[in-house]
Amino acid sequence: MTQRTDRSAGNPPLREDDARARRVRAWLGQHLYCALSSLGRLSGRPGATALTVLAMGLALALPLLVLLLVDSLGALGGMVSDSREISAFLMPGATAGQVADAAAAARSLPDASGVAVRDPAQGLDELRAISGFGPAIEAIGENPLPHVLVVSPGADASAAHVGALADALGALPGVAHVQFDLEWRERLDAVLAVGRRLAWVFGALLALGAVLVVGNTIRLDVAARADEIAIVQLLGGSDGFVRRPFVYTGIWYGVLSATIALAGTWAAVLFLGGPLARLAAAYSGVLALRGPGVTAHLAMFGFGIVVGWAGAWVTVRRRLALGRAR
Repeated sequence: MTQRTDRSAGNPPLREDDARARRVRAWLGQHLYCALSSLGRLSGRPGATALTVLAMGLALALPLLVLLLVDSLGALGGMVSDSREISAFLMPGATAGQVADAAAAARSLPDASGVAVRDPAQGLDELRAISGFGPAIEAIGENPLPHVLVVSPGADASAAHVGALADALGALPGVAHVQFDLEWRERLDAVLAVGRRLAWVFGALLALGAVLVVGNTIRLDVAARADEIAIVQLLGGSDGFVRRPFVYTGIWYGVLSATIALAGTWAAVLFLGGPLARLAAAYSGVLALRGPGVTAHLAMFGFGIVVGWAGAWVTVRRRLALGRAR
């Protein structure tokens, strides 16, 4: 263990570990002071702070709300496994032996992972459960529905393999019609993918706008404290020392704006959740507009901090560079 001594002043030896610990404590104390003092400055001007935070919060909330809405709309298509199922309708009046032979042939196909047989009575019960079809079914009197083979493709089967499976089912003896619903699901997924991309584009543009808002606010703050900055620089203060309180101001802007964004998102979810659910129910769908989860909360706070820090750091760095150039 190395020691430092100052024999001329008669000071006791100071170990390197103690000196390092003192430097760390001093560094932490400076950052804590800057963080608290910058928060105090923001609270001292509530009007300007509220306008900046609300502008940034709106910019952060809009892309998050769009992403939540796009993810929730994906539920209207049903579960992915349900959308991949293939329904093979057998000839009307098929005997039990013909149904069993068709089911065995379907199970022997390479990409078929499961085959379920739905008899006419089950199909009639499902049709009767659909709103508005009850009186029509009662008027018919007899069951006109055929047997149906519900075939589930393998979990790792591609769209091409599922299409080939549907063609193979249509070629089986006794199969009258094949209903293949994967195409509309793929179209829905493509639309949702475009929606997610648009949300990310909007998020990037609005994040840039939030950086500019923070930068403009910090620029005005730097101009108002120009004399104070000049004195600190004359006393030997480094650029990092001068920049530190403004950077913490930007971070506080980011934290507060993320809080506003999350609160606004939850308010929008509660406001829109009921009407959207009723709209989906009118079309026999299920739509639950869910709020952001824990990961989204953490990501929002992290994103807000990065945006606030970036806007403040770039602005102060540029102002200090211009000051030295003069």
